[in-house]
Amino acid sequence: MYLDKTVLNSAVTVCPYLNPFKLKGPKSREMNSSDVNFSLLQNQPNVPAEFFWPEKDVAPSEGDLDLPIIDLSGFLNGNEAETQLAAKAVREACMAHGTFLVVNHGFKSGLAEKALEISSLFFGLSKDEKLKAYRIPGNISGYTAGHSQRFSSNLPWNETLTLAFEKGAPHVVEEFLTSRLGNDRQEIGKVFQEFCDAMNGLIMDLMELLGISMGLKDRTYYRRFFEDGSGIFRCNYYPPCKQPEKALGVGPHNDPTAITVLLQDDVVGLEVFAGGRWQTVRPRPGALVVNVGDTFMALSNGNYKSCYHRAVVNKEKVRRSLVFFSCPREDKIIVPPPELVEGKEASRQYPDFTWAQLQKFTQSGYRVDNTTLHNFSSWLVSNSDKKST
Repeated sequence: MYLDKTVLNSAVTVCPYLNPFKLKGPKSREMNSSDVNFSLLQNQPNVPAEFFWPEKDVAPSEGDLDLPIIDLSGFLNGNEAETQLAAKAVREACMAHGTFLVVNHGFKSGLAEKALEISSLFFGLSKDEKLKAYRIPGNISGYTAGHSQRFSSNLPWNETLTLAFEKGAPHVVEEFLTSRLGNDRQEIGKVFQEFCDAMNGLIMDLMELLGISMGLKDRTYYRRFFEDGSGIFRCNYYPPCKQPEKALGVGPHNDPTAITVLLQDDVVGLEVFAGGRWQTVRPRPGALVVNVGDTFMALSNGNYKSCYHRAVVNKEKVRRSLVFFSCPREDKIIVPPPELVEGKEASRQYPDFTWAQLQKFTQSGYRVDNTTLHNFSSWLVSNSDKKST
């Protein structure tokens, strides 16, 4: 699927797959974020057809994915031998399927657990209170339910709270939530701000470890590349679903962003497509999941795989997850380190592009999947050829 220039330029420039309120394209419609009320849906005997997904997308998991558990303590403490062992495990995982687990990541004790509790507090608010934070058109930050404002079918069975994180705005998360929810809910903003700060710090450390894992001469290449970048924080809330074999919390996709760090609660839900089948990533106490996204796959010249994943739902239990997406500065050219392409027979795997261009592509009626980067690259090359003739 390639998009013409008119459609691409008319897209709303917001974070990938964060669903602006108006969007043209197949299976799209204009709705208000209050259209989905999961407290009512859960009392119905059957899930509405709008939440059904194709059989291939809901094919059951075929076991657990054996992921390396990377202990970051040695790397964070400057132990070179342990750093090289961690880097080797990261490299093997990223070349295979693009995901791994990290422990001893340096978070303050109790912060992750507190952030999950606060997410439950927010989603436990009344519908009217949550809608005070609803996402307005063209804005990254805000609350949605079921993402019904973008598509009319294959809706995700979830509620989300998404918050823009900016390094140059130290209280942006806290200020947004307080402005919407009022001073009585200040704790929500304070905890999420602290959690985002910790996540951003971890992202920078992971960028350096990724550079080491690739054997770059300048091990800080990726850390420096993302120093002036931004992030998107998302709280996911997956209510119980009476037909979990037909619905999904989030459909199969690759994150268009660089790398994603995910905190799961103790309910199984994350699944990765690896080895030709869906496999479960079971929650582990104290562990965070790290996924490679399309942007970093391009930055690695295709050496590291973007993780293809989904979220399944549970018939009886609520599931929660907290996710931090890392993004480069919008106008920064996505180009791999020279040593990954110089003297290589295959040379460049992807054309030059900016994060802003990829953002627009994913917002132009294109539902992100495991071919997004390929189709986007083909679109760029096609349009570049047209301009040169």
